[in-house]
Amino acid sequence: MTQTLTLTVDRKTHVLAVSPNIPLLNVLRNDLALNGPKYGCGLGECGACSVLVDGMAARACVIPVSSVVGRDVTTLEGLVVDGRLDPVQQAFIDAQAAQCGYCLNGMIMTVRALLNRTPMATATQLRTALEYNLCRCGTHIEILAAAQRAVILNAASSQEASHE
Repeated sequence: MTQTLTLTVDRKTHVLAVSPNIPLLNVLRNDLALNGPKYGCGLGECGACSVLVDGMAARACVIPVSSVVGRDVTTLEGLVVDGRLDPVQQAFIDAQAAQCGYCLNGMIMTVRALLNRTPMATATQLRTALEYNLCRCGTHIEILAAAQRAVILNAASSQEASHE
């Protein structure tokens, strides 16, 4: 049975007629054409589908869409503001931290969520945060380097914003 739900995704309001129990991932990809979050395992285990819900990392493949009504959902696409990449996105580009790229959505969203809580995250905190995000290509070294660069770029971005 469908219901009319109002969602805030990437700072935009969307009114959708969907089943309240459908996974958020399906709505993001199929109804809103947001392809940053990927379908990986469908069990919330791999992290490819990660989004931010109120700034915290969440696995969109196991979250019913009705549970995010009234909350702010941010996808990989929503990290870009006024055409500027988020510092985490830029760090992953700078570090060339991709092989196939399938896992990057989850990696980037997880690092962004950590930096939201802990702006000067240590290497250990980054490794711990990324522990349950799977990369099948084995680019873990590059991903960790990108995550450490993200801390630096995030701090620089925060300083710029405070001087404006």
